Order: sequence, then structure tokens, then C-alpha cells
Amino acid sequence: MELQRIRERILRLLSNDVGIDLGTANTLVYVRGFGIVINEPSVVALNQKTGQVVAIGAHAKQMLGRTPAHITAVRPLIDGVVSNFEITEEMLAYFLNRVHKLSPRFIRPRVVIGVPSGITNVETRAVRDATRAAGAREVFIVEEPMAAAIGIQLPIHDPVGSMVVDIGGGTTDIAVISLGGIVQSRNVRIAGDRFNEDIISYIRNEFKILIGDRTAESIKIAIGSVLPGDAPVEAAIRGRDLVTGLPREVIVTDTDIREAISPSIAVLTESVKEVLETTPPEVLADVMTRGIMLVGGGASLGGLTTLLEGELKIPIHVAHDPLTAVVRGTGVILERIHVYREVLITQEDDFPPTE
Repeated sequence: MELQRIRERILRLLSNDVGIDLGTANTLVYVRGFGIVINEPSVVALNQKTGQVVAIGAHAKQMLGRTPAHITAVRPLIDGVVSNFEITEEMLAYFLNRVHKLSPRFIRPRVVIGVPSGITNVETRAVRDATRAAGAREVFIVEEPMAAAIGIQLPIHDPVGSMVVDIGGGTTDIAVISLGGIVQSRNVRIAGDRFNEDIISYIRNEFKILIGDRTAESIKIAIGSVLPGDAPVEAAIRGRDLVTGLPREVIVTDTDIREAISPSIAVLTESVKEVLETTPPEVLADVMTRGIMLVGGGASLGGLTTLLEGELKIPIHVAHDPLTAVVRGTGVILERIHVYREVLITQEDDFPPTE
């Protein structure tokens, strides 16, 4: 046992322990001792002629919708799970290599990686295999709402109920947590990407203009809200006129964006209600007292907390720096891996003996 402890200490010194929030829209990387060092879009640009990777991350995202025929910019994750194993491996290897350049080590890193709740064993294995193939020594997998709860310092091991709603890019994870486990959860395909699709569809139907994902996302961030504000706001968007085929600019208001995303917001709200309806009464009483924590990029959508409070009659709180909650949680797990071993989705033989 003593030799095992010495071995573990040596491995920690000679390797970079890494926490990864592997998201549909963005990938965030935490390195023990350095904090969050990478926050880049989960996008990879490929040259179809040679099969080689042209760009990864922010540079690749700039290419979306602007590439020539032989270059395609793709997202290797769909709805939070691996859709293209080889490209996901390339992306992870790129990020891990950047970590190695930041602080060179001799031993391959130990990685904690966040995935959506309720993913299948096949999807879990795909994430694990891609991470190992990218250069990880050990891979520990945690559900994102659990990682977020740890990242925002909720008392997950106490006999008290906590509720987290993680609104990401591809999915929204809704989870009720108590005694180190998920009591009730649901994963819905309503999140940032769906809001973008709603805006594109609305602009096409109402204004007869075709816009791209990047334009929809920028307009959502600029004037998007789910409730009217103190004063109306508007913004100009440019796209292709579907009638003439020529470029055209129109002015859209926050009312237009609200109308576009309202059906998806209604489904999201209903999904939270359904999780609450199936939560044990004692845990539900804790949630009513403590409130619901919102994390993820979608938590910043204007008026969302007020809308949910009105619909659910429960206090709603937005976590500090909601976008990084999951990756901060993976960092905490890295520091105390044996304390949090029960919250991980992993095989027992992946763990070294307990110190």
C-alpha cells in the first residue's frame, strides 16, 4: 500500500491532471495547478481532399459557412455525445497537446471528463476510448449536472436535495441530487443550438431572409430574452433574400426573438416541471427551500430566471460564472478523486487503490 501511495504521488508530479467539459458548442479544459486554460468552440475544419485537419477551435468556428467546397467545418459532438469518433479524438489530442506545451510532463495525463446525464454505455465508451486514444493515461467520466453541482459548491454528499439545470449548447440537463447521487434527472434536446435553429426558421418565415448559425447566435446573445425588458431593443441582420436571391438587411427586435424561441422555452419549462413531479416529497421540500441553480451558457438568457420562478413557484438562482461550472467541478474532482469516486461513471478497475 505504501508503494502504491508513493507511485501515485510520483505520477501526480510527472503528469498534468486535466478536467474537460466536452460540450456540443464549447470545450473547456482545466489543468491542475493552472486553472481553466482552454475555452474554445467544439469545431473542427477538415480538408476533404487530403483528409487532414485544417483548424480546431476558435479558428475553425470562424470558417463555419465560409469554406470552399473541399473544406468542411464540422462539430464532432451532437447533443453532447460523440458523433464522429476520429474527429473527436483529433480535437481532444489537440487540446491535450496544448496542455502539454503549457507545462511539459513525462507521464500521460489523468483526465476527468463531463458528459450529459443519461447517456448510454455505448456513448460513454466512445467518450472514454476517444479520450484514451487522444493521449490520456486514465479516464474518469462524470455526468455534467453532478460536475456542475460540485463546481458551484453544492453539498452533494449531505442528506439534502439540490437541483441543477445545465442549459448547454446541444442539451439541457435537469437533475435533482442528494447523498452523492442523482435522485431524478432528464436530458432534453432543447438548448442553445435549438434556440439558434428557432431564430433561423423564424427569420426565414417572417422576413423571407436566410441567415446562418453564427448570425443567429450573435443576435440571440445581443437582444435575446424570454420576457419583455424595460425598453425595446433591436438589431440589424444581413442575409440572403429568398425572393430575389440578393443580400438584404432587416431590423429585428427582442419581440421577434422572444416569439421565435418561445415554443422551445415552453418545452424546457415543462421538462423541469416533469422532473419536479417525479421527485420524492422530502427532496422536493429541500428544493423548494434552497431553489434551483442554473448553469451553462443558456443560463444567461435574459428574463429566464423570472420566467421560471413564475412558472415553478420556486426560487431560481444563476450560478457565478455559469459557463465554467462543469469544468470547475471536474477540477475539484481531480484534486480529491477518491472522495468523489462514487459520483463517477467509470469501471472500478480504472481506480488505483484508495489511499
